[in-house]
Amino acid sequence: MAPINAGIVVFPGSNCDHDTEYALASFEGVRPVLLWHNEHDLRGVDLVVLPGGFSYGDYLRAGAIARFSPIMQEVVDFARKGYPVLGICNGFQVLLESGLLEGALSRNRDKKFICSPTTIRVENATTSFTSRCRPREVLSIPIAHGEGNYFAPPEVIDRLEENGQIVFRYCDARGNVTPESNPNGSIGNIAGIINREGNVLGLMPHPERASETLLGSSDGRKLFESLFDSLAGRQ
Repeated sequence: MAPINAGIVVFPGSNCDHDTEYALASFEGVRPVLLWHNEHDLRGVDLVVLPGGFSYGDYLRAGAIARFSPIMQEVVDFARKGYPVLGICNGFQVLLESGLLEGALSRNRDKKFICSPTTIRVENATTSFTSRCRPREVLSIPIAHGEGNYFAPPEVIDRLEENGQIVFRYCDARGNVTPESNPNGSIGNIAGIINREGNVLGLMPHPERASETLLGSSDGRKLFESLFDSLAGRQ
């Protein structure tokens, strides 16, 4: 398999860019490429990751200013050509602001920043980001956000449901989706969604922080492994 060049966009205020770089570099044949927000060149990468953090200090609202970074026009074009884009936490917020995904994220239900372990259930195991997972498998992946309360109009939620675009839901350790297992108030316990074409995924939990057992869980590796499998098939 040819080497995979994984682009990681670095915005002012990003704080998970190097965590993501470390996680991706742990996979054989994967070369992380840091992409500064002011660039106009994706430098031939095979995939793009928008990492977590506080791009531009989350001024105005999370992801709203990052959406106008020069690099984002390149990312939007990249995604519309069918290449894979993964948005983690703040990266998910940027994807929503950029119109690559539907819906929005608001302040957590309790108006507090949450940084804690959580469990999510795989709702769709057929995507290029979840093919290494079992249907309804429970993954242990932590969260760290203040604006993770996903919402969208009822017709959008219905469409996401019908098309299998809801990829992850917050659940308890046994896989039960309950109000108590919802950390931020997201409608329908939604933790991650994908676009209709299946190449753009956004989720609030941090798979890069669940990339080795020393961190408490290696479940996040399944998302990256799935993605790399998909890229290998394309090559």
